[in-house]
Amino acid sequence: MQEKKLEVHMLAIDRLHGLPLSERREELEELVVTEFKSTLMMADDEDLPFDMSYFELGFTSLGLTEIKERLEMQLGRSVSTNVLFNSPTMERLISYLADEVLADLFGALSMPTG
Repeated sequence: MQEKKLEVHMLAIDRLHGLPLSERREELEELVVTEFKSTLMMADDEDLPFDMSYFELGFTSLGLTEIKERLEMQLGRSVSTNVLFNSPTMERLISYLADEVLADLFGALSMPTG
């Protein structure tokens, strides 16, 4: 039981490092969605649109700041407050994280295909 609990608390950056490059974006998306759903107190099975503005989803500046701080803790990297507020969709945030914050982990494969 203790091992499973420790696994849950493994930082996202460590999980990303352990994944093949082809699976990292999905893991990053899951992290971001989890943080946003947690803040909105949504159930895991509820849909959260990636292309809708944070503010349209009901977020406040305080809520976004909390998400930013949790993402920084999970990723061990700084997340720009300006990017968070100037590109206010999860889709843009995920691209920013993959392209800028975690570029060393994503390289040229950060852009979604299709």
